[in-house]
Amino acid sequence: MSLTAQQIRLVQQSFAKVEPIADQASAIFYQKLFEIDPSLRRLFKHDMSEQGKMLMGTLKVAVNGLNDLSKIVPVLHKLAERHVGYGVLPEHYTLVGNALLRTLKAGLGDEFTEETREAWVATYRLMAQAMKAHAY
Repeated sequence: MSLTAQQIRLVQQSFAKVEPIADQASAIFYQKLFEIDPSLRRLFKHDMSEQGKMLMGTLKVAVNGLNDLSKIVPVLHKLAERHVGYGVLPEHYTLVGNALLRTLKAGLGDEFTEETREAWVATYRLMAQAMKAHAY
């Protein structure tokens, strides 16, 4: 699976709009994630503010690397290995993807068009597949 130039552009442009409100966006993300599955809260042992900073930093690296996926695959593999150690299961990836989409919708409002949503779905699927294939 690969991404089109248009999908990459849409993901990068929409992330650029979310990045200035990174703290708020990460708080929304975890709120949405725990609404979807409250049992996931047990996987998070650290300060949630710091967790949010790590989330947004990882997203930034991934989004900025979409033009050369070979550069982000090693990052995704290391991330997947850490997530296994935290107790993340393959089925959790879908929940995280859903929380991400809900967060983007909340943060971008009407600017989160169907085309932008589909670009994020394709991007997240690609990243999640790389992580799961490496970890499980």
